[in-house]
Amino acid sequence: MKTDTFQLTIHMVSSLDGIIAKKDNSVSWFDTPDYYEKGITGQDPDEFLKKIDCYVMGAHTYEHALQLSASYGWPYGDIPTIVVSHRNLPVYKQNIALYSGDLDELVNERLKSKYKHVWLVGGAMLAKDFIRSNLADEIRLSFLPVILGEGTAFFEHIGHEVILHLKDVAAYKSGMVELCYEIKKQ
Repeated sequence: MKTDTFQLTIHMVSSLDGIIAKKDNSVSWFDTPDYYEKGITGQDPDEFLKKIDCYVMGAHTYEHALQLSASYGWPYGDIPTIVVSHRNLPVYKQNIALYSGDLDELVNERLKSKYKHVWLVGGAMLAKDFIRSNLADEIRLSFLPVILGEGTAFFEHIGHEVILHLKDVAAYKSGMVELCYEIKKQ
């Protein structure tokens, strides 16, 4: 469902200790055997994904998604996807575009004029840049029931305090807990 206002959401899946990627980039930790009896099953993924009209990601996330797409298919479907990178990366789908300019310009001149619900889906450095530049509106963080111990940390070295407001929380049958925070503009 579209709204009248633009919203940029940072979405990350994390272990309980804040790791969003293992050193080897494996995703086996996404499939946890946990079961939480009081949890909800969640909404229909297809209905939920209809709300997102553009994805933004960094080069490493894009390259990892390309690797995984060989086994699982391209996870972002035909939704426009913008890859932020200064490298010249291969583009295999018509709905994927590369961007190497200023992030403020990307959001205010390119995204806001075309989209209502933009999701930044990785990686940690790009999310940090969006938070530091005050360009994100909310953070949706899905914690999986696992402690990885090492890998890429999500909130490493943001550099300043960021005030958040809890908008929603959900606990799922899989043991995943999702927190959705509004980023208070300072």
